[in-house]
Amino acid sequence: MRIQPREQLLDLWRALLAACWDGRRWCWNEQTAPNSLSDSEQLLCLLYPATEIDVFALDDPDRIQDDVAEVLAPIGRRNQLAGFVVSLLAQYLDRNTDEHGEPMFAAGDYLRGEPTDAQRRIEVVSSYAVSLTVCLTGLRFLQACRVRTRHGELTDRIDALSARLSARLTAAMTGLIRSFVVTTAPPDSPAGHAILGMLNQSGQPDRVIHDDLRRSLERVRTLLLNDVILGRAALSVELDDDSMLFECGWSWGIAHTAGEIDGVDARIAHRGGIADPRPHLYFTVIALDAINDLVAPRTGELGGFDERQIRLAQALRLRWELAQRYWSTLARFGVGSWPLEDIPWRTSDGSASDYFSLLVSAVLIQDLTARTAADDDLTRVAAIFEELAARGRITRRALLGDPAVGLHTPGLRLPLRGSEPTDDGPVLQWAVSDFAPMLLRQVLRAVGLSSNVETRDTLMELAKSVMDHLDRRILRSGATGLWDDPAGVFGDNGAPVATEPSWSITERLVECLITAERSYRQRPPQWPELQRMARNLLAIADHRYDQTKLGVALDDRSAKRLMLDRVEARIDAARQEAQHNPATTLVHAIEALRDLEQLSIARRDASRST
Repeated sequence: MRIQPREQLLDLWRALLAACWDGRRWCWNEQTAPNSLSDSEQLLCLLYPATEIDVFALDDPDRIQDDVAEVLAPIGRRNQLAGFVVSLLAQYLDRNTDEHGEPMFAAGDYLRGEPTDAQRRIEVVSSYAVSLTVCLTGLRFLQACRVRTRHGELTDRIDALSARLSARLTAAMTGLIRSFVVTTAPPDSPAGHAILGMLNQSGQPDRVIHDDLRRSLERVRTLLLNDVILGRAALSVELDDDSMLFECGWSWGIAHTAGEIDGVDARIAHRGGIADPRPHLYFTVIALDAINDLVAPRTGELGGFDERQIRLAQALRLRWELAQRYWSTLARFGVGSWPLEDIPWRTSDGSASDYFSLLVSAVLIQDLTARTAADDDLTRVAAIFEELAARGRITRRALLGDPAVGLHTPGLRLPLRGSEPTDDGPVLQWAVSDFAPMLLRQVLRAVGLSSNVETRDTLMELAKSVMDHLDRRILRSGATGLWDDPAGVFGDNGAPVATEPSWSITERLVECLITAERSYRQRPPQWPELQRMARNLLAIADHRYDQTKLGVALDDRSAKRLMLDRVEARIDAARQEAQHNPATTLVHAIEALRDLEQLSIARRDASRST
């Protein structure tokens, strides 16, 4: 199916209101324990499109599109929609702030493994990351409302909410900084063998691979040692030993080795962490996605960041750049075949999964977005995505008992080491079942980078196939129109029918549709073949015009002269578009040649009649 962001987001909003708005109040996901992650995802389903896509903007009644107003009519009239969103932001903050006024980031029932009540209050990187996005989009929305609102009670409310969102933003950034970790491993350790074995695609001695890797990551190591200072504990002297292998990224939560952050009053800057200080690919990708929002040009338009937040943002940007550089280097390490092409990716703890390959691909796409992506890189990435879609039974039919179904339901279980309490409670797990929407988003990002006709076409066809798969997983009962019901695809493999929405998967689909909208709004790719053809046809049309005009008198005011004037206008328009829009140049040139051919036919007919 075609990916049509406007229509599909409106359908999603319609389903969102049917599930969450009873005509008087907004129905949040009523968990047995506080869950800021679920609340954030639910709110972003409405707030993210309203701040990222102009036609979905709700801050100005005069700009609200008719189809948007119609879908949101159950909430109220156009001039009531901005106030409604403001009230949702207030509810969100009330639900996720404790009695002392401190922001809460509890993961609640998203934690697996029979968590105790105390464990349900554990905070994870996903909560910090999604909260960061909520705060940035919320502040952007409130800023737009503030400009258009007359001074009075509503402006006072907006100012108060902005201050509370800003405080939560500071806390979320602090949590992300203190969750960034670096770990080392000797080359002859099990972790070292796993890293070198994954990277060695040419069968060379480990010593050669180690030396090449050390040189490739020398700058990353230097910056980690000298520039990554805020919120870290004293780095092991082992990182200074360039014979040691290392990894960097985000753990699942604040590491137990994390240092305090001076200058931030929130409790999150000073309390001890519990997470094992080892990078998780999943949480690294989640953190990088959120920091993308922080470093985006639009965020600079917000202004109003205080000195603390500027310092935190700079620290996060550095970690964002280093993590991308590190994992992108590993993904494409060596000559010949990439380690990333050797599916599945194997992590340093010995685990292997197609999902890990997808996560490393996601980091690579982010790194290619931040830099200039080469056509060869994207061609190889497209082949990786096609294989992952097939292996994940998205573009291939699943057999009975197919283990690949486990990527989607119940999902991959990630152990959260350090989450076990001192009274010998269980090590909690994190379930991830977003393989399909994660793949779709990376494919759509790659589409926006590709300038190769065949690669772009391959990626677009793959995106449509993944969207077909996800369309079959829309809930057909209960919260109809939202996600996620894997039984729609994998019912024969025992997937239970779902009726309750997964805000995690639904919000991922919102991100995918926003990514598609951004890609569609870009200028068409400037393919060299098309440019050459357009310029050749323009030159031919220009020459034919000059030839035809030789036979027309200066004082001729006939239909022939009027048509020539029209041809000249087409050629001028084609020439203006030649540099940036060769497809339009091609159309104008063809239309000019068609008119000139009609003149030629008329001239020949006139000659025969005489």
